[in-house]
Amino acid sequence: MKKVFTFIGLVSIAAFFNAQIVINEVYTGGGILGAAITNDFIELKNIGTSAASLNGATIQYASSTGAFTQYNTLPNISLAPGQTYLIQQGSDGLGGLINLVNPNLIVNVLLNFDGSPSVGVGVGLALTSGKIALASNATQVTGPTSANVLDFVGYGLANQFEGAGAAPSPTILNSITRTNGDTNNNNIDFTVTLPTPQSSGTLAVNDITDVSKKPGFIKNSLVKTDEIVFASDVENIKVYTLSGQLVKTASVKGGSALNVAELQKGNYIVTGTVNNQPVSQKILKD
Repeated sequence: MKKVFTFIGLVSIAAFFNAQIVINEVYTGGGILGAAITNDFIELKNIGTSAASLNGATIQYASSTGAFTQYNTLPNISLAPGQTYLIQQGSDGLGGLINLVNPNLIVNVLLNFDGSPSVGVGVGLALTSGKIALASNATQVTGPTSANVLDFVGYGLANQFEGAGAAPSPTILNSITRTNGDTNNNNIDFTVTLPTPQSSGTLAVNDITDVSKKPGFIKNSLVKTDEIVFASDVENIKVYTLSGQLVKTASVKGGSALNVAELQKGNYIVTGTVNNQPVSQKILKD
């Protein structure tokens, strides 16, 4: 597919040879009783020889024979050659031996193509058959040859796929992993293997954060006055963008405020230590 591009803005496309971000691994058994891992996941990887970025890109989802109905956006990520980006998806909540370690993105909110949100615990990927597309924008994908498709994986009994056949079906104990490079043939490129989720080491990002579990941290999750107000003494404060970029550090006393006038409007993740316990909270600077 058209994976030799890096993206600047929402629609502009510039050729960027040997810089290919692809869907590298898919696990669909998350949280099922007897499963290996507690959550489904999708792992992206730069399999090229140069750095590559995705700006305005989306992951889109479809059943084995249905249309693509939902998607989530990706932060403006940039991956070095060989670097991976781990996206945590939904869970059945009944089992799983281990949790994902340091996922780069935790998807809790999906968007429908009519623009309405679909709030839940992330998309639960179909266990044995389904379709996943990595697209350059939020235009609804219709198949593997859609103009905005960067990579496309149909698995199991999916009616659409790259090449001559679909990738094999994952199981509750196994993922499907790209082991044969990128020949644009799902049935050749993917193999059933033990799951090996790997993140690039940046901050895990939640689309929805339950602030009720973090008492005594930030008083104003909606920041209207260029100041974040803290309810208690906080050490090692770090402010991150949703793509994991560290933009500010500090420590404050209880009732003190941290001036963030230099930060642009938008969502941020704030982490710190309160009473020797790590805490985090999502804020919106208005």
